[in-house]
Amino acid sequence: MPSVIEQIATDLNVSSATVSRALNDRPGVSAALRERVLERARELDYTPNMMARGLVTSQTFTLGFFVREKPELSAQTDPFYGKVLQGVEQVSAASEYHVAIGMLTSDILNAPNAFRFVRERRIDGMMLAGPDIPTDFILAMKATGIPLVLVDNKLTHSTIDCVNTDDDAGGYAAARHLIDGGHQHIGVISGPKHWHSSIRRVRGMQQALVEAELPQHIVHVERTTIESGEKAAEQMLAAHPEVTAICAVNDAMAFGAIRVARRLGRSVPGNLSVVGFDNIDWSQLNDPPLTTVHVPKQQLGQEAARRLLGLLGDRDARPVEIVVSTQLVVRQSTQSLNGK
Repeated sequence: MPSVIEQIATDLNVSSATVSRALNDRPGVSAALRERVLERARELDYTPNMMARGLVTSQTFTLGFFVREKPELSAQTDPFYGKVLQGVEQVSAASEYHVAIGMLTSDILNAPNAFRFVRERRIDGMMLAGPDIPTDFILAMKATGIPLVLVDNKLTHSTIDCVNTDDDAGGYAAARHLIDGGHQHIGVISGPKHWHSSIRRVRGMQQALVEAELPQHIVHVERTTIESGEKAAEQMLAAHPEVTAICAVNDAMAFGAIRVARRLGRSVPGNLSVVGFDNIDWSQLNDPPLTTVHVPKQQLGQEAARRLLGLLGDRDARPVEIVVSTQLVVRQSTQSLNGK
């Protein structure tokens, strides 16, 4: 008996390799063919391990909001998605839906068929929040046919509804602030190269550096925590001691950079200016208060919830990306070298 992938390949007169690429968000498949593959997969109730087979469509009036488990982080250092959730709940409270919240553990991510919210049909729609949720899990959820919206994430090749920050503009504003302050050697510290938000924030920073004809010093690390920020800043300042300013892709990494500067005897902002991104609550209480890019986190949640409710009313709506604006917030962690 042929596998589901082989069945789809036969039905669409394409190779099994092509089907596999489409189901795993790999390049080399046209948008039209990718959608045909995903549609046929839905018809066959296919996800890895055949998770969706036999699901009965019954309305629960529940929206799922899921983030990846981050046991190493505290609410103090990573309250981002808590604020997003507030926005989700504000919109859902005005509707007939309520919100179920869950953490995606490694066990769930490695075995999507174990995800009880979907297996037991406890939700009518879901939001997956964060750039660290694996692509194969996202596509497994899409294949169930449950309406899905990504928050702070976007797939490269597969079209899925998503809500994101204008990361390019925010990154550009952060670097431009330092350039306008006379800094000629600016370091960029970032999370993984494949995280959607990191890609766009770094891209915006690079654009400003290129326009100013300044060198690009970029360090990528595996996470975006205070500890990984320390690691990235240590690497940056060891390789480029001439750096007088650091742009971080989030506030936690910026806090880490400030810790490293102090250990090295470099005052902030006297000997090193630091800019973060997100404007979490702790940023204004930091010592010194952190210059950062404000992300309207509640608005992200509101837009995601509105879009998901819209999809519940129109399952055939074309996927869209909703982008919300950012704003630079200047505080005491940056200093102009121009004497202004």
